[in-house]
Amino acid sequence: MKPTLVIPLAVSLALAFAACGGGGSDEAGKAPAAAPAPQRLAIGIGEQQAAMFKDKRFRELGIGKARLVVSYDATRVRFERDLVDVWLAAALRAGAEPFITFGHSRVHPKKLPSVAEFRSSFRAFRKRYPYVQVYAPWNEINHASQPTADAPQRAAEYYNVVKAECPGCTVLAGDVLDQAGMTRYVKRYRRHLDGEPAIWGLHNYSDTNRFRSSGLHDMLAAVPGEVWLTETGGLVEFGRSFPRDEQRAARATTYALEQARDNERVKRIYLYNWTGDKPGARFDAGLIAPDGTARPAFDALREALGK
Repeated sequence: MKPTLVIPLAVSLALAFAACGGGGSDEAGKAPAAAPAPQRLAIGIGEQQAAMFKDKRFRELGIGKARLVVSYDATRVRFERDLVDVWLAAALRAGAEPFITFGHSRVHPKKLPSVAEFRSSFRAFRKRYPYVQVYAPWNEINHASQPTADAPQRAAEYYNVVKAECPGCTVLAGDVLDQAGMTRYVKRYRRHLDGEPAIWGLHNYSDTNRFRSSGLHDMLAAVPGEVWLTETGGLVEFGRSFPRDEQRAARATTYALEQARDNERVKRIYLYNWTGDKPGARFDAGLIAPDGTARPAFDALREALGK
């Protein structure tokens, strides 16, 4: 796609977002009286497939926030760019505030980009999608799947880039996984931040699915400010540790929401994800089965929302 075509696309989507009540609204363009009862905790969904936004059940839940993990170099890889175009267009049509988290390249997954490379890629992303206002610079920075796992200083520098390049945006620090060594990583990471972040991201799958709260409590003790549970959910299936069990996943989903609501510093939670996988998948936390039927975890979410 030529650059001259990108600008009209971005402008039209931004206008669509504004028409839907974008820019941080949970109400998806509806009058306040039609929205769910105000709550301290905002609930969103993390999902990689744009089809979620066309699902009538998603719209009926009244959820106005959605998260997408994007390769840091997505604008320079055509198939990635096309996927982001489609997802963001669908999110904005549905009135959902997009939250973008960057991660490793799908073309060169082990590459740790330099600060200059990351800055250049972020500027390209901002130019193409200027209406995106919520970011986490890197996904699960402390996990072995990410090139930042042994580079907390570089991960902090990515945060500094996004904060400086997008001063009006909401920028999360961390976005760490609640695994062993998390607080040590965060301590090293904080040394290289420019200023003190107002919001931190945590993925607390271990807490949620083991029905405990140690990971969240450790994070709250390690950092000041708000904490968003940017990725969590009830596991239907995950390796040998969590054999397939939809009822357990539903209980874990309820627990995740209750735990978030019980902690005043937790302001948002993003459940992952909408569309599940077939039996035997390595990872499955979907609220909806691959055949389109709602799972018990969906009913748990709907009940929590009072729908």
